[in-house]
This record gives sequence, C-alpha cells and structure tokens, in this order.
Amino acid sequence: QVQFVESGGGLVQPGGSLRLSCAVSGSIDRIYVMAWYRQAPGKQRDLVASITPGGITDYVDSVKGRFTISRDNAKNTVYLQMSSLKPEDTAVYYCNTKGPRFYWGQGTQVTVSS
Repeated sequence: QVQFVESGGGLVQPGGSLRLSCAVSGSIDRIYVMAWYRQAPGKQRDLVASITPGGITDYVDSVKGRFTISRDNAKNTVYLQMSSLKPEDTAVYYCNTKGPRFYWGQGTQVTVSS
C-alpha cells in the first residue's frame, strides 16, 4: 500500500520560507508524476506543483517564481521549497501523484501570518 507522510510545515511570517518533505512508501517515485496540493479552510484541494520522473516541473501561476518542487528518486522523497510566502499560501499541504491515485496522507499545516 502506498502511503505519503508530509512534514516541514509551520508558522512563518510573510516573506519567509519553508521546505516541505513528502516521504513516499512503495516504489512509485520513479514512474509517477508527483505533485503537491494544498487545501485552505473552506476551499477545495488544489494542485500547486508537479514534477515528472525526469525532473520536468510545472506550477500554478500563483506560486511561480516562489515555489520549487524537486524529487529524490533514490530516497522516494518529494520536496517543496517555498519562499516569499504570503498569507494566501496558508493551507494544509499534501503530496500525491498528479491526478491523485492513492489515499491522502495527513498533510502538513502551513500558516503564514505576522
């Protein structure tokens, strides 16, 4: 059974940075496009960024130039480096495959506030 364990969230001031990690159990990391999603209170879960097994990345417009997704296939881990954070980035962040195929993990809370 594939599982995702997200970590690295926290409380940060506007303009600050955080690095999220997603540990993936099971050997899917080499063959799937992996992605980060986020869900703000009262809103649907939205795709934020994705990365192919070969490292091609894609981002929603609202995070372009501020977020960087990466993956370490040997460690079955996906990362999301977030900088220049804004209050509107506040959400629970999740990882999964793009076009999610597996059960969601618990996510990691990111709160951007002064």
